[in-house]
Amino acid sequence: MPDQILLAISTFPDAETASRIAQTLVEEKFAACANLIPAVHSIYRWKEKIETAGEVLVFFKTTEDRQAAFDQKLRALHPYEVPELLFIKVDSGSPDYLRWVSDNCR
Repeated sequence: MPDQILLAISTFPDAETASRIAQTLVEEKFAACANLIPAVHSIYRWKEKIETAGEVLVFFKTTEDRQAAFDQKLRALHPYEVPELLFIKVDSGSPDYLRWVSDNCR
């Protein structure tokens, strides 16, 4: 049985930053893969003002065993003061794919 798989979600200010950080996280086995989704339009409250920004959304696949290390590494690399980082447990999926994610986060 593979480790508990997590979908980690984060946003970045531009494609270059997203790609650089995603590359590092995959190379260093914090994540098995990353999917970059460009041209996300974000609306959010920051320091009592409503802000809007173009961002790049990234879906990372990682494991629960790597969650704390992933979190720490992403925060160290991320340019935002408070980076978005959400972890969602993957309850089911292709067993071969889930095993591949687990094998590539070790």
